[in-house]
Amino acid sequence: MSKLDPLPGLSPYPLHHFYDEMFASERSVRPHYKHVNHMFARMSPEELQAKQHLMQRRMMEEGITFTLYNPAQDQPMERTIPFDMIPRIIPKDEWGKLEAGIIQRVTALNLFVHDIYHEQYIIKDGIVPRKMVISNCYFRPEMAGLRVPGGAYITTSGIDLIRHHDGNYYVLEDNLRTPSGFSYLFKGRSLMNQLFPELSFSSSIRDVEHSINRFLSVLRSLSPSRTADPVIALLTPGQYNSAYYEHAFLAQQMGVHLVEGRDLVVQDHKLFLREMNGLKRVDVLYRRLDDDYIDPLAFDPNSLLGVPGLMNAYRAGNVAIANAPGTGVADDKAMYVYVPDMIRYYLNEEPILNNVPTYLLSKPDDRKYVLDNLAEMVVKETSLSGGYGMLIGSEASKEEQDNFRLKIVAEPDRYIAQPIMSLSRAPILSEGMMSPRHIDLRAFVLMGADRKPHVIPGGLTRVAMREGSLVVNSSQGGGVKDTWVMS
Repeated sequence: MSKLDPLPGLSPYPLHHFYDEMFASERSVRPHYKHVNHMFARMSPEELQAKQHLMQRRMMEEGITFTLYNPAQDQPMERTIPFDMIPRIIPKDEWGKLEAGIIQRVTALNLFVHDIYHEQYIIKDGIVPRKMVISNCYFRPEMAGLRVPGGAYITTSGIDLIRHHDGNYYVLEDNLRTPSGFSYLFKGRSLMNQLFPELSFSSSIRDVEHSINRFLSVLRSLSPSRTADPVIALLTPGQYNSAYYEHAFLAQQMGVHLVEGRDLVVQDHKLFLREMNGLKRVDVLYRRLDDDYIDPLAFDPNSLLGVPGLMNAYRAGNVAIANAPGTGVADDKAMYVYVPDMIRYYLNEEPILNNVPTYLLSKPDDRKYVLDNLAEMVVKETSLSGGYGMLIGSEASKEEQDNFRLKIVAEPDRYIAQPIMSLSRAPILSEGMMSPRHIDLRAFVLMGADRKPHVIPGGLTRVAMREGSLVVNSSQGGGVKDTWVMS
């Protein structure tokens, strides 16, 4: 740890071999961070602590929470998500490359999902193995041949990126089903504007507020009724869901209906909202629950969260569902390996952003290499997200490694592995002092009926709050930062 404005010759904090977002070396601040560093350096540790406490109080008052599920505890724990006040800053040119790479990636992924449920050219041409698609737990045969409004399968997506110690960005993961974190991006900027108006308004940074309107216009564009004012509803699993705050926030900000499955009914292959004075036709359903639960007649018959008959209304073309059912076939962690090939196949372009090197444990040679080097690997279960079902070899005990080894040998198709990447670090405030933490970036993308992806400028920087940890997921105790893109 160190004070924010180090004296000449005094190291701010140890950089080691990691790329640091703020410091170019132990004695120099990167040019795009100088204003922020100077601003925080003028404040005493007591002032900074007071601001931090005020920030947490505001978050508690506004109910900005996330629910943690710990297997060791009987009850889930709701808490305010840790928010660090030192923003993460991305220069304009750097963001330009990221934005282009993200647009390229999401465009190819959307084409892939359409292809998989129609002609399957990419399988016939031997680019992606048929077995990997057909046996994928997120593949939905019910979507075969179905026309999706506007051809936009992936209305919302969250693309996770990391910066390695070589200074380059890599795509870590694609989240294409029900990506979360939008609310923390918007509220983080709002809170920074309230607590540090002199900082945010004196810096030339891209605005994110207009993206709420873009979000609404994207949903409107999907409406099959073509009415001037389509009825939009956000389907939530309910108040006990870990991201319920976000569901309520987005519904309120966009002025759409926040509903649970019991609030909706299907009649004559049309979706309706139950209201006090009767039924109101719903044109677009932005769902925040997984495929299995949206319609007990089509998927899991035990689901009490969805709407019986919803898929019949969808097949009839009377309602749009965002994201389209079946998009998960493209964000499976094993399918991630083939995304660069999808870009070359569908767009005839070279990928702008690289994947992290990835081993498919269904392949004998990959499996042998990973098992021989487990301590140097991150192993992930292909169908899980949020940091669950994961082993970080360098942080695991020998017993944990041995247990995971048995799981891999028993069901190799369920796992992929990646070398442990040196995630870049950025300073956080801790008791008025500055301390380095590892970070990643979740970039959010919106796609409407025009199929032109819009990347929200900045995204959400996620922070591993525990010193030395590489796990940034909110579900595992991670925090967030406001992310500034210089304009």
